[in-house]
Amino acid sequence: MIHIVGGGLAGCEAAYQAAQAGAEVTLYEMRPQKGTDAHQTETLAELVCSNSFRSDDMHNNAVGLLHEEMRRAGSLIMQAGEGARVPAGGAMAVDRDVFAQAVQTAIEQHPRITLKREAVETWPPDTWEQVIIATGPLTLQSLAADIKERTGEDALAFFDAIAPIVYKDSIDFSKAWFQSRYDKGDGKDYINCPLDEAQYTAFIAALLEGDTTDFKDWEKDTPYFEGCMPIEVMASRGPETLRFGPMKPVGLTNPNTGERPHAVVQLRQDNKLGTLYNIVGFQTKLKYGAQSDVFRMIPGLENASFARLGGLHRNTFINSPRLLEQDLRLSAEPRIRFAGQITGVEGYVESAAIGLLAGRFAAAEQSGQALNLPPRETALGALLWHITGEAMSDTFQPMNINFGLFPALEKRLKKKDRRPAMAKRALDALDAWLAPETLAAE
Repeated sequence: MIHIVGGGLAGCEAAYQAAQAGAEVTLYEMRPQKGTDAHQTETLAELVCSNSFRSDDMHNNAVGLLHEEMRRAGSLIMQAGEGARVPAGGAMAVDRDVFAQAVQTAIEQHPRITLKREAVETWPPDTWEQVIIATGPLTLQSLAADIKERTGEDALAFFDAIAPIVYKDSIDFSKAWFQSRYDKGDGKDYINCPLDEAQYTAFIAALLEGDTTDFKDWEKDTPYFEGCMPIEVMASRGPETLRFGPMKPVGLTNPNTGERPHAVVQLRQDNKLGTLYNIVGFQTKLKYGAQSDVFRMIPGLENASFARLGGLHRNTFINSPRLLEQDLRLSAEPRIRFAGQITGVEGYVESAAIGLLAGRFAAAEQSGQALNLPPRETALGALLWHITGEAMSDTFQPMNINFGLFPALEKRLKKKDRRPAMAKRALDALDAWLAPETLAAE
């Protein structure tokens, strides 16, 4: 029996992969017995931040390549994502409720998976011979304390901020318009709200003056993750920072003026019905009252009705390069594996990818098969190698998949040709890695 703690994306993917490989699995999810500051439902694999899995371009973007690798490896998360897609230009975005329900149904109906709605509050008992801890960024404090005691390492932590969601019918389309940057996708996957220079200056001032969430004493020195920086923290770095970040106006033309706006706020569809849109890149730690006041300064959002306001929660992760073997086992106690965000990968897809590998590794070990690591040239391999040794343990921080984690090409190519070449190399290596199981299935 393989025991998996945590019913998020990584835990569900690990359970599914292990069960598909023939193992018996028990999956533990603490909700609804215990809630968190970020979750709103009891459904497995709930998306608590953005509804985007980011770029789906497998030829030029590392996360798009990871999507394709996971599809070819039979990923549950990618299967559910495909069935819940909503328009998002070149990105993959999903209806979060449809997505989570699809994952939960697959887990509940799998003949080799038992779902237990109970919290694992302490270190797994010795009678559990195979364990995967996939409790994510919101690990129970009691279990986190046991992890710290068992590993002898202090838990690292950072804050992850959540963007607000707006009802589409409350947006003023006499000011806002549909368009994707450079007309990518179908050319109109985003709602754009333009700001002139005076409006932008006033918005930045209000953003910096808004009331923010108070930190507890033990939270004050916790660093933010650069890829999910609160909007007001970015604004504090300089008045032009947002114009070169989430509010950059490039690739867009205001149809009302025929000109590029000074700055722009983009909203992305958040559900299949198209009734909800999230404000792209606007993760925030502003208090709810301040959010309503400040975000309604944006042209087109003056009368915005919010389905969800932004929030802030603390993430924790282990020092994986120092603690984990290459097959994700804990060096100090090999019966324990870790998967998902707690290993120090950042992002929905990256978390699920490590769950995919952990589930496969655990099932292979249980059946006595030889360890089969993904090739170093693949996106799966790049992530695995990074967290299990290639990252510097003294400065280890959460990381999204990116081509900087891949080994260099043997031949020097022009810049525009490098990423497609890396992607082709990765997919060729992945297909060879998956070939034995493909032949066995035939």
